Amino acid sequence: MFTGQDIRGAEKTYNDLKQAYQIALLARERFFPDEVFFHTFEYYDPVHRVPLDGRTRIITLELSKLGGIAEKPIPEMTVSERWAVFLEYLTARDKRGTINAIVKREEGIAMASEVLMTISRDEHERARLESEYKYQLDTQSKLVHAKREGRQEGRQEMKQEIIGLLKSGKSPDEIIRDYGGE
Repeated sequence: MFTGQDIRGAEKTYNDLKQAYQIALLARERFFPDEVFFHTFEYYDPVHRVPLDGRTRIITLELSKLGGIAEKPIPEMTVSERWAVFLEYLTARDKRGTINAIVKREEGIAMASEVLMTISRDEHERARLESEYKYQLDTQSKLVHAKREGRQEGRQEMKQEIIGLLKSGKSPDEIIRDYGGE
């Protein structure tokens, strides 16, 4: 978008901004009543009748309207159709050949594919690290629990032993002197 572009410095104005696009992928429900999957809108101020001259656009891809486009030969697809097929069927195993052919044909899609692979690798790494961390926490928790149980069992055994000694007629002073005292 425009906000990410730096036009500070001498000899630069807002006219030096590059075109910006907002892309909305509509995957489930139909948004527009027609059968067209690709729509592009330009900002326009209807009150003052002032356009932004196409410098920013909203692009919508309604993936639910693709129909048989994925079956078309790739050279016959428009660029927007290739993007839509790529986005809709990226993870579909039965469309792997089509997706690979689209990636080879379209430089922008190839770049997007690389970014997605990096994000996916990062996501796998994050999941691996979370799993490792959870394992460490589980192990630590089990050890602490075992120590606490051991201490509790030791206390119970000591208590039973002291009760037995008291029942046998030993005085508390004798027990302290023989088992834990000075």
